Amino acid sequence: MRVLITGGPTREYLDDVRCLTNPSSGRMGMELARAARARKHAVTLVTGPTAFPDPAGVRVVRVTSAREMAAAVAKAYPRCDVLIASAAVSDYRPRLRKAGKVKKGPARATLELVANPDILAACGRKKGRRVLVGFALESRDGLKNARKKLLAKNLDLVVLNDPGSFAAERIGATFVFAEGAERLPKMTKEKLAGVIFELLDRPHGGECACGC
Repeated sequence: MRVLITGGPTREYLDDVRCLTNPSSGRMGMELARAARARKHAVTLVTGPTAFPDPAGVRVVRVTSAREMAAAVAKAYPRCDVLIASAAVSDYRPRLRKAGKVKKGPARATLELVANPDILAACGRKKGRRVLVGFALESRDGLKNARKKLLAKNLDLVVLNDPGSFAAERIGATFVFAEGAERLPKMTKEKLAGVIFELLDRPHGGECACGC
């Protein structure tokens, strides 16, 4: 398969030294890319800022902002069979980016934000015969919100996790499908990436690839 993966955080700069971002390390995207490559798939990884080196045998596109990630995904998407969107993309960006470093001013300041493009929703509208997998990080009403995301963005699978997953090596996750959900035991991100590709690579049906 031709697999397109997004990973890491995005950064939305207020000025030349400050940005809106999140604690994502980019590990999940890297492990997904390695798992796909180990199964002989052709892999493109679009990743936000991360300290991890490029996985061997993987085409890596490094980006910073959500709009840069959207452009890179739009370019690679027509040639992919599977999209796995594990990136922690900023929903908003500052309306204006100031040049240089803004000096300290009043005790209070207002920051005007505008919405970033919804990368996964845009892909879902042009799904065709592709398989689309999204990640959902939720702090409450996880299953309800993951199912809403699955339907709204035309996905085949949502991998539900919680804020403790940021920068963690081991995480708990739940696979959410249109027909139901399956909670996985806590495991490393490397193992989870393998489970996802065991699921994607096998014929439909059968037990969960994690053996739970």
